[in-house]
Amino acid sequence: MELGRAGLAWAAALLLAALGAQAAAGDFDPYRVLGVGRSSSQADIKKAYKRLAREWHPDKNKDPGAEDKFIQISKAYEILSNEEKRANFDRYGDAGESQGYSQHQHRQFHHFHEGFYFDESFFHFPFNSERRDTSDEKYLLHFSHYINEIVPDSFKKPYLIKITSDWCFSCIHIEPVWKEVAQELEALGAGIGVVHAGYERRLAHHLGAHSTPSLLGLINGKITFFHNAVIRENLRQFVENLLPGNLVEKITDKNYIHFLSNWKKENKPHVLLFDHMPVVPLLYKLTAFAYRDYLSFGYVYVGLRGTEELSSQYNINVYTPTMMIFKEHIDRPADVVQARDMKKQLIDDFLSQNKFLMAARLTNQRLFQELCPVKKSHRQRKHCVVLLTGEGDKFAEAYEAFLTFAVANTKDTLKFVHIYNDRQPEFADALLMDDEKYRGKSAVVILERRNNAGKVAYKTLEEAWQGSKEDNFILLDLLDQLRTDPGLLSSETVLADLNDELAPMFLIRWLYSMLDYISDCWDSLFHSNWREMMPLLSLLFSALFILFGTVIVQAFSDSSDTRDSAPSEKEETAAKTEKNDTSFSKESNSRIPKKGFVEVTELTDINYNSNLVRLRPGHMNVVLILSNSTKTVLLQKFALEVYTFTGSSSLHFSFLSLDKHREWLEYLLEFAQDVAPIPNQYDKHFLERDYTGYVLALNGHKKYFCLFKPHRSGDDGGTLGSCEDYNSSLHTEARVKSSCSPESRSIKNKLHKLSFWMERLLEGSLQRFYIPSWPALD
Repeated sequence: MELGRAGLAWAAALLLAALGAQAAAGDFDPYRVLGVGRSSSQADIKKAYKRLAREWHPDKNKDPGAEDKFIQISKAYEILSNEEKRANFDRYGDAGESQGYSQHQHRQFHHFHEGFYFDESFFHFPFNSERRDTSDEKYLLHFSHYINEIVPDSFKKPYLIKITSDWCFSCIHIEPVWKEVAQELEALGAGIGVVHAGYERRLAHHLGAHSTPSLLGLINGKITFFHNAVIRENLRQFVENLLPGNLVEKITDKNYIHFLSNWKKENKPHVLLFDHMPVVPLLYKLTAFAYRDYLSFGYVYVGLRGTEELSSQYNINVYTPTMMIFKEHIDRPADVVQARDMKKQLIDDFLSQNKFLMAARLTNQRLFQELCPVKKSHRQRKHCVVLLTGEGDKFAEAYEAFLTFAVANTKDTLKFVHIYNDRQPEFADALLMDDEKYRGKSAVVILERRNNAGKVAYKTLEEAWQGSKEDNFILLDLLDQLRTDPGLLSSETVLADLNDELAPMFLIRWLYSMLDYISDCWDSLFHSNWREMMPLLSLLFSALFILFGTVIVQAFSDSSDTRDSAPSEKEETAAKTEKNDTSFSKESNSRIPKKGFVEVTELTDINYNSNLVRLRPGHMNVVLILSNSTKTVLLQKFALEVYTFTGSSSLHFSFLSLDKHREWLEYLLEFAQDVAPIPNQYDKHFLERDYTGYVLALNGHKKYFCLFKPHRSGDDGGTLGSCEDYNSSLHTEARVKSSCSPESRSIKNKLHKLSFWMERLLEGSLQRFYIPSWPALD
């Protein structure tokens, strides 16, 4: 009897527990959590979610129950934002996330921590890393891997990174959604990463994550944190928002001709994507970001009114996604691919084969290196056929003929490119050697790069390129000979790096960077906690402090300059004959700005040892040769030319008086006879040899020098231009004191292109003349 009563008591207790559990399970009402009615629209639900999520976010709200409340809000929004889950809840009182026996097992413990998913039973929590899902292992990041590989790769594709740890309930909650989204985004071309904060604490701190789980995006080396509910739609939208907004242009019948015609201005092939989706798919945006340096992308929504002419002209199948590449000819595509299910691998293979125009213009050094790679072996020779031409209608016929020849002779071992002589003058001068027969005309050069330092072997067509049948026959014959006789490229030279023609101005780049930074800071004010805001506040106060200090120092500096300016002129007049260590004469004002001071010392027997003979290894003394009559003008020009190089601590600047030390100079020039021949001493003009304007770069430690010889047109005593042109560039006071004497005319433009010579000096590409020992300076 007692056993029967005890059994009834246990049965009643189990029944009450089951009813209590079911009542607890029925307590969760997503409508009540978000404070909306059952007839509310998606816009109202989303608005209520954003308001509550901002209010109860654990980083903003320090209430002990804020995290649980935030999880309930996220779970409620996940149910109501999905129409299928919302319909299941309205019909059955449950979102229908689990089935069968496991549903009852989960309901017993699910509401101890609302919104968490348990993959094992209550007594086997998946916190042990050995029992956890191993799908994240291939995405695990380490600090060195992140710095050396992931950050550089983020300039080609965005990364979605999760920061997790053991014994993290919320990490288990987001794991199913994360796994689904990671697989989906990886297939589209996005990067995925996982950081375990317990083992990679340094990387987690570097990324700015102070809690787990944390989700963030990485693009172009910049980190952006994810702050919304962890659901599939939000994560996809987050990755899409990381991408720049102007990657893909919307194309219709009205603007497609203008879009395709920009190939010449942008120097890129243009891609048209035809699809029946009203918005640009994420796959196309990720592709456009990866190839943005090589291609321009446009999207055509074939279901939109106003695209019929475009679809008809190119015979587009409106039911099949189509991708077209347009190069120099916009009336017909250079290549086409169609597929019902456009995959990333198919798109990559298609675009990688069409990254360049048929005869691309060399606008920067990177493009030159990709189109004309360095020879790796005798079996992997690749030659570039370069058309050196000009801009305008005058050269259009020669360019069209060259393009036609390039289209008819496409080979893996040949690349056809062209270059504008006026935009890349150093490149053109190095190949044409300033030959008069090519002046104002087009020329064709076949070249092969030998190393990364700019050394090339080349051959120039003997006659200017006109595009005639004879020119085509000669070029084709040379290319055929080149396949069997590589020695045909008999000339060699060193090419300087190309200028970046398409790079925006510094001010525009600075403005874009400032706007991006301001937008990031504005977004951080609403989504970041104070710990994340500390670097920004520190930078802001540091900038204000530097700005305030600069203003104060500038104010005191200007006042002191004003007080000292008058006495300095009087002192200069009194001690004019005693000052040898000066940058230039103060008798006349120079064109150098007030702050653009260049210290130029006179090289004398007193400082000869310290400034040259005992000069430290790696240091050089750049010495200007002048006379008393040319001292003022040459020093002014010298200061203007070398001012941009004064930041180098290894360069020193001096001048040498030709009137005092002619014998010392001519002794040095004897070791450079092929560049600066010394006249015979029996020549009647022996003592009239004009060395003014010569510049010597002296390396005292290694005992060699480099020589800059002034450019002259005509003989040494001839004039180099009108005196008025030169005087107009000087200050008004200097113009009054100078005259149109033969001496002033002979020194005009002597230091022309000295700055280019200085650049080559720093590159180490100048010819060096070695001497046994430095002569004494008497």
